[in-house]
Amino acid sequence: MSNLPFPRQSPQTLSDDGDDLHFCTTCAFSQACMNEGMDKAALMDLHVLVEHVGPLHAGQHIFREGDPFEAIAAVRAGTVKTYVLDREGHEHVLGFHLPGEVIGLNAIDGDTYPCNAVVLDTVMLCRFSFPKIAVLAARLPGLQRQLFRLLSRDIGRAALLAGDWSADQRMAAFLVGLSRRLSARGFSANRFALNMARTDIANYLRLAPETVSRVLRRFQQEGWLQVDRREVELLDRKTIEDLAAPILRD
Repeated sequence: MSNLPFPRQSPQTLSDDGDDLHFCTTCAFSQACMNEGMDKAALMDLHVLVEHVGPLHAGQHIFREGDPFEAIAAVRAGTVKTYVLDREGHEHVLGFHLPGEVIGLNAIDGDTYPCNAVVLDTVMLCRFSFPKIAVLAARLPGLQRQLFRLLSRDIGRAALLAGDWSADQRMAAFLVGLSRRLSARGFSANRFALNMARTDIANYLRLAPETVSRVLRRFQQEGWLQVDRREVELLDRKTIEDLAAPILRD
């Protein structure tokens, strides 16, 4: 499919699911707005940088490795996968980005995007011109701190599975991590969809696809969770969290 870097509808500068002084609840910057007590002028300055993009559909690329870096984007709805291709053309999944999370942060250090970002289902984005938001962050400490938090979180997730962990621990950490990220944005912590293919999950966890299927099947047989196609329900959350604890450092 042809590259469509941040394909867009007609620009919308204000959130359409709240008044003109509040971001949507899934916004990646809502924490900065609420915790830092931004005044009306500061909120409006941030609002006018927002451009709503979408809907985008499964298989569309938001950006590709080597595209000029111009913007970061918050996922407003749906799931985005980031990945790179090695010299032999093999795909390596870097992560999955959920509502309220930001893509493009790993391009801040350079002039181009260092990876590909592809849509896994129907996705809506809030696009922020990075040069403009960087200028605004320089005079709004709360926004600057939130950008640093998001960047730090992105780096932490990338290193999460680098250790010598078992397949059970990796899968448990993956499920608990998804649960916590969704819960933080107001979604169910115990019942959610795995919108990514099993092969993508396996690639991300550095496991064989058959291992992922086998571990999920065993978790289900143990009564820890229930899997119905792409729907997962955590039935014994404590056991799964205990298994994930060495990786998540609980």
